[in-house]
Amino acid sequence: MGDLTQLLRPTELSQILGQPRLLGENGALKKLIESNALFHGFFFGPPGTGKTTLARVIANTSGRICYELNATSLKVEELRAIFESAKGALSKPLIFIDEVHRLSKNQQEVLLPVMERSDAMIVGASTENPFFSLTAAIRSRSLLFEFAPLSRADLEILLDRAQRLENKDLSPQTREYLIASSGGDARAALKLLEFGWIVAKDEPLSVETLKTIRQSALNDGASEDETHYNLASALIKSLRGSDPDAAIYYLARLIAGGEEPRFIARRMLIFASEDIGNANPNALILAHACFESVASIGMPESRIILSQTAIYLACSPKSNTAIVAIDRALEAISNGLILEVPDFLKDAHYEGAKKLGRGLTYKYPHDFGGYVKQAYTQESVSFVDLKPIGYEKTIAEWLEKLRSLDP
Repeated sequence: MGDLTQLLRPTELSQILGQPRLLGENGALKKLIESNALFHGFFFGPPGTGKTTLARVIANTSGRICYELNATSLKVEELRAIFESAKGALSKPLIFIDEVHRLSKNQQEVLLPVMERSDAMIVGASTENPFFSLTAAIRSRSLLFEFAPLSRADLEILLDRAQRLENKDLSPQTREYLIASSGGDARAALKLLEFGWIVAKDEPLSVETLKTIRQSALNDGASEDETHYNLASALIKSLRGSDPDAAIYYLARLIAGGEEPRFIARRMLIFASEDIGNANPNALILAHACFESVASIGMPESRIILSQTAIYLACSPKSNTAIVAIDRALEAISNGLILEVPDFLKDAHYEGAKKLGRGLTYKYPHDFGGYVKQAYTQESVSFVDLKPIGYEKTIAEWLEKLRSLDP
């Protein structure tokens, strides 16, 4: 048995699985490749989705020599040597750079004139979005294409190809585990299958055998920058949408990916005030307790505290009154609303304050049963829009009652 990933690696565009948005019948990338109009491009997305394979196919279909490099070990002299050897060639080479997000500024500057003059086609690949690591000059001279994980249907086709190649059978349960545990990664699915067949020898391949090789499903973790922020964003939006099950799923993804628990707790602490606020003031108390607890306890026990807090926040009534109010006030100030503090509100705790009229007409609310009407700003302002939600409804009703009292 040979290396399945190499034996089944597509050599033509029509053989590549997945990426229907890019490589489907009306896919823009497919049309650019077939028209030989693609100049420089960067592919990013999860591993095993065909980025390197596509670069090789582009080189084959365009008749270009392909140089495969890796940004982690790439030397500027190496690039210059390739450019020098390509001078005068009728067919310009394709330079494929993996881990392109690790390119240094110096390396990118070396690429710029080559890209500008089209001395070579530059194609890069990364599991991270290179938008955040490539300079604006590089991006303006190239196109970025995002690759998605392979679908279940794509992996089914891939397993069919492997079965035909090796003339071996797979039970439905075994196929299901291969697909479900590979996370849309074609390479991972084929490697697990290959090792499984080696271990099983002449016996039928079973799920139990596969689990001795890979005990749990692959996930893209939370260490990659974009995945880190995407999962955190999905967690917060699920909390905001009052979906505790989705929130727990994304929380689990973050935990399984090795995310620092204090980062998660910090995000939930901010959420408790930004998205719940006075609709349920206890949310901030619980979120703060969560933050303090995970800092002192650590994993794996912190997962329980994080889970409790996430469920509570997801199920709490929501209000963004606090952030809307402060942002309205800040915007008004930035637009020039600078009001003089009335004399009766100014500090009067120093000698001579009364001579300046400080605090003379101030009405102490406790002398009037807890509330007394008086104007606290030079002009009328309105930033706080309380919502009829949770405890905030009670606050709004109480405030309305106070404002209705006779002066």
